Amino acid sequence: MSQKAVFIDRDGVINNDEGHYYIYKVKDFKLNKGIIEGLKMLQAAGYKMIVITNQGGIAKGEYTEDDVEIIHGHFLQEMFDNNIRITDIYYCPHHDSVAPCECRKPKAGMIFQAIEEHHIDPKQSFLIGDSERDIAAGETAGLKQCFKIDKNTSIIPVCETIIQQ
Repeated sequence: MSQKAVFIDRDGVINNDEGHYYIYKVKDFKLNKGIIEGLKMLQAAGYKMIVITNQGGIAKGEYTEDDVEIIHGHFLQEMFDNNIRITDIYYCPHHDSVAPCECRKPKAGMIFQAIEEHHIDPKQSFLIGDSERDIAAGETAGLKQCFKIDKNTSIIPVCETIIQQ
């Protein structure tokens, strides 16, 4: 059976990235306003929630995969404490300036991988991002609709639109 999902970008959508080029320390990881409420709405409507994030700072040597895993563990614990279940988190550790790959957005590799691993129906699924490359990845993957929000703003209006469909 195919599942429906919402793919969500991390930096700028889930957490505030103002004043940071890369977020790789727990002390810098601050949830955006409305993220808890928005994710609860999606979860209540039966959507799997999958985070997809470019983490090119790994390839550039700015931080490590361990740093990313620690932040994701912190995020998942925060979600668990709020009774929110994130289905999965995918991140691309590559950067075009170091070596090309198929997973870095605007390519759709992470979304295709999630669709396969979690039996997701792209035609019932959405994406919430804050950049053109997020939207391009979702469109390439054939998702029903992709929503581009302004960086570091609430996702609640988009979540309301999704659950009304």
